[in-house]
Amino acid sequence: MDTDISPDATAPPHLDPRRWIAFAVVLAAGFMDLLDVTIVNVAVPSIQTDLDAQYSQVEWIIAAYVLAFAAVLITGGRLGDIYGRKRIFLIGMTGFTLASAACGFSTDPTMLITSRFVQGAMAALMVPQILAIIRATFPQHERTKAIAIYSGVGGSASAVGLSLGGLLVQWDLFDLAWRPIFLVNVPVGIAALIAATIVMKDSRSAAPPRLDPVGMVLAISAVLLLTYPLTEGRRLDWPAWTFVMMAAAAVAFGGFVAFERRRARTVGSPLIDLELFRSRPFTVGLASWLLFWIGLGGFFLVWTLFMQAGLGWSAMRAGLTAVFFAVGAGIGAGVSVSALAPRFGRIVLVAGGVVNAAGFGLYGWLAAHYGASIASWQMVIPLIITGAGFGMVVAPTIDLLLGQVPAREAGAASGLLNTGQQLGTALGVALVGVVFFGQLDHDSARGVEAVTPQVRSELTTIGLPEPAQDQIIANFLACVRDRSAQVDPMEVPASCQSSDAGNYAVTQVLTDAGARANAVNFANTFEYTLWYGIGLLAVMCLGFLVLPKDARLEHHEIDDPLELVPTGV
Repeated sequence: MDTDISPDATAPPHLDPRRWIAFAVVLAAGFMDLLDVTIVNVAVPSIQTDLDAQYSQVEWIIAAYVLAFAAVLITGGRLGDIYGRKRIFLIGMTGFTLASAACGFSTDPTMLITSRFVQGAMAALMVPQILAIIRATFPQHERTKAIAIYSGVGGSASAVGLSLGGLLVQWDLFDLAWRPIFLVNVPVGIAALIAATIVMKDSRSAAPPRLDPVGMVLAISAVLLLTYPLTEGRRLDWPAWTFVMMAAAAVAFGGFVAFERRRARTVGSPLIDLELFRSRPFTVGLASWLLFWIGLGGFFLVWTLFMQAGLGWSAMRAGLTAVFFAVGAGIGAGVSVSALAPRFGRIVLVAGGVVNAAGFGLYGWLAAHYGASIASWQMVIPLIITGAGFGMVVAPTIDLLLGQVPAREAGAASGLLNTGQQLGTALGVALVGVVFFGQLDHDSARGVEAVTPQVRSELTTIGLPEPAQDQIIANFLACVRDRSAQVDPMEVPASCQSSDAGNYAVTQVLTDAGARANAVNFANTFEYTLWYGIGLLAVMCLGFLVLPKDARLEHHEIDDPLELVPTGV
């Protein structure tokens, strides 16, 4: 194994003829990571049904990956600096492949959630090495091309994840239902491991930073103490200990800040360089960036639930419809980076938030207006608008915010921004569950009111007298209300055990009406939740206005591989 290839060098002393094969390996690894962020969203209803999962467990299946990724990301980069990027990459790839297999063979929600935690942690070991390996492998003139290709592939992973997830679930390969979305990583991971062992060179930092395990534990504790009660509170009817845990999260965060300050003065190499927060524009910009991902992380969850659990669409239809969001994101990202951000700076971020919010508003109005009858083609325009706004914010934000700190601190700042993205996504999933499912419960009668006239007409056609109709509709209302309030969507409430089960005609009327009422309730709750997202985007826009008027894209030539880690949906 070749060692001591420094990423600080302008070009490696000897160009390895196998460097493009090594590049293909790390490209596959990065693609697998970003694919796994999005591919699960479209398969959530199938996983929920197959594993008999509760709503809160569905949220953990999504959040576990990004939480673990965020927790280990900075430490993963440091481990590569200290012990060698190839070695840590191989460990991460091995763990990611094994965890993917465990996800695919999970027999209950707990096993899947645990496997997703491990998968995210292993990805956080693997991904930070990728850009460092590219820097160590390619000369300057080839490095730019390699990074551009890697970033482009990373950006496409969101569209591929949504559509591929839908197709794999729909195809039901080998009667495995949703499991191939994880198992597909196994042969790819094995092939990548073999190739990486043979062709990849090793490298490490000449002056690596020290590990900060105490800081990492304190940071993870603070985040889990906040996200766990937010995710589980509704299911458990908000017992007192959930509020105690949230208060403890604030204490743990305070302890983390105090420890990091002390470590910076004594040992050095703190997990988070608190000196970064001396820059007011960077601090407010980071908070705005976190808010953006809280809003968008929640959107991706309720969007998928609306299309599949609400409208009853197949995973493939939902996944293919979602591609229009990725199309818009590609347009917004390309235009903002190439033309708008270099000229208009911070205003592009504000404009992106406004465009994103406009897309949310239009999407919510269409959903509430058309309800159960909304079609895929009616979602195209709001999805492209929403995606374009998303791309206008995501593509230039990290670079614009890096311009608010000294060049020597750009690596630490970029790592913090990427960690903030993952934490925001996880918090968004936890918070939107409280908003969405609480509103779905509160507004459950709306769907019944919308379908009652047609139900009465159909019951009259069957020949039922009005008193009998009143009783049936009252029971139907109770059933829909209780179903909306269920913490376990697979459990059938007692109120839905109809005494008319023997009357096929009545049963069919109520079954169809229940599906329509459910779609109406989901559509209106979806609109309500999008207003929550619009509010977060409005605050985000105000935050980005704190950036200096002359802020423009900055390009730092730094060693920290976290700066250029692609962002995915």
